[in-house]
Amino acid sequence: MAVPAALIPQSSLVQPCPISTSSSASSASSSSCSATAASSSSPSATSASPSQSAPHNLFRTDLLSTNTSSISLAGKPVYSTPSPVENTPQNNECRMVELRGAKVASFTVDGHELICLPQAFDLFLKHLVGGLHTVYTKLKRLEITPVVCNVEQVRILRGLGAIQPGVNRCKLISRKDFETLYNDCTNARSEQVRLC
Repeated sequence: MAVPAALIPQSSLVQPCPISTSSSASSASSSSCSATAASSSSPSATSASPSQSAPHNLFRTDLLSTNTSSISLAGKPVYSTPSPVENTPQNNECRMVELRGAKVASFTVDGHELICLPQAFDLFLKHLVGGLHTVYTKLKRLEITPVVCNVEQVRILRGLGAIQPGVNRCKLISRKDFETLYNDCTNARSEQVRLC
């Protein structure tokens, strides 16, 4: 977190060195400027001679936080977006499959059947959770990563009515992951009902 300059004591601020055009004055002023900067930034540097002082630094590294224990990287970037499914005829072949008594659009990608997440949300989860954003939060907590549709798959899903006409992106999820999500949503809902 950055600290406003107004809150930093004047003695802690590093003053810029004056710029000189002559080479002899430049070397003399830079060494004296380094000594001044070092002595003003740390009390132990006051006894250091100009030749032993650290190079002039315009940034205060002592204000940078080195505590990264609260950030969980677990091998992947924090804000990573998976690449869309490869646009091949096999991946773009859509079938209507039965899920919990309703027909849902699905694609087979790399041998795995993946169902349309927004359509499954609309059919089964809408009455259980606040919105699709809540579903994505739950998926993150459950460590389930949905698959991003390619452009052709989105076009097919719009044509089938699985997603609304203005939607230009969609995600797919496996049946197993959907069941995990569904159970999480129904358990959360039953806990809310018991609290009332």
